[in-house]
Amino acid sequence: MNYRYFTSESVAAGHPDKICDQISDAILDACLKEDKYSHTAIECLATVNQLVLAGEVKSKAKVNYEKIARKIIRDLGYTDKIFNFTDKSPIDNYIHQQSPDIALGVDNKGAGDQGMMFGYATNETDEFMPLPIFLAHRLVERLDEVRKKKILPFLRPDGKSEVEVEYEKGIPKRVVKVVLAVPHKEDVTNGELKKYLLESVVQPILKKYGHEINAQNLIINGTGRWEIGGPAADTGVTGRKIIVDTYGGMGRHGGGCFSGKDPTKVDRSGAYAARFIAKNIVASGLADRCEVAVAYVIGKRQPIGKSIDTFASEKVDKNKIEKFAWNLLDLSVSGIIKRLNLLQPIYLSTACYGHFGKAGLPWEKIIR
Repeated sequence: MNYRYFTSESVAAGHPDKICDQISDAILDACLKEDKYSHTAIECLATVNQLVLAGEVKSKAKVNYEKIARKIIRDLGYTDKIFNFTDKSPIDNYIHQQSPDIALGVDNKGAGDQGMMFGYATNETDEFMPLPIFLAHRLVERLDEVRKKKILPFLRPDGKSEVEVEYEKGIPKRVVKVVLAVPHKEDVTNGELKKYLLESVVQPILKKYGHEINAQNLIINGTGRWEIGGPAADTGVTGRKIIVDTYGGMGRHGGGCFSGKDPTKVDRSGAYAARFIAKNIVASGLADRCEVAVAYVIGKRQPIGKSIDTFASEKVDKNKIEKFAWNLLDLSVSGIIKRLNLLQPIYLSTACYGHFGKAGLPWEKIIR
């Protein structure tokens, strides 16, 4: 860790891209609930008064895609026509059957795609996540909470956070700056909004994790005004928040998104497996920081490459770390799915506030 300052961002559940991620993963969960061997690659696009569903599915499940999408939109608070995108907006459905050429490899227990995936872990938080992205997630999570519970009833769906942290010799020392953006009703000034968010969102979250910040280092709605958010203000697409979904930029990313993809897609399962290995290396005290890389070829069962970087933070010989890592689980696609029990309808819970650092997810389990 050679940066003195590092900044990560997260987005609220009502962000346009996250609307799409949640719909994609809700459809996946619905398919897995009826048929655990479902294969999906669901894409969504949300824009002004319009939702488009596309992608491919191979499943015995009978799923009402439109009903699922409307429930997600409604649950996120998009029910007022002032947003120009609601649970009543038109939906175009272009979901079709999975390509038989892809099925050839997947049905033979091979990878459902090619590419490289990375997993990362650090001991700078109890969750083995980088502090900037961890705090950024907690801030937007709280932002959504105070809106839903009407603690701050003037807030509207959508929102973003940024957290800048100062490091000294790779160790986080303090939170330098916080940025929040959130749409709100017209009768609230930006000055009033800053006061309310500082008191009800920023200070409680930072204090909970041993940090603080003053009003001078808090930026709210950088342009000075934000009244209407959601897809009418900024088109949303599934899989566009891949850095938010992972490590906030501190770990590498292979480029593939997670949401809407069943576990035969190594973009998802390979990244989960790499996180599982990296986290257990750090949790076992073998290194302070760790990144695990894997690479796959479509149709092939085993990765064509795998490697580990501990950034010179290792506590034991690297050969011992590699032996520990590669014995944790079989990195074939079927081996990952079986070891991490991935054929479950658990994916909607990953579609906002990140896929990593959450208790209860199988790739977050620490092996003692």
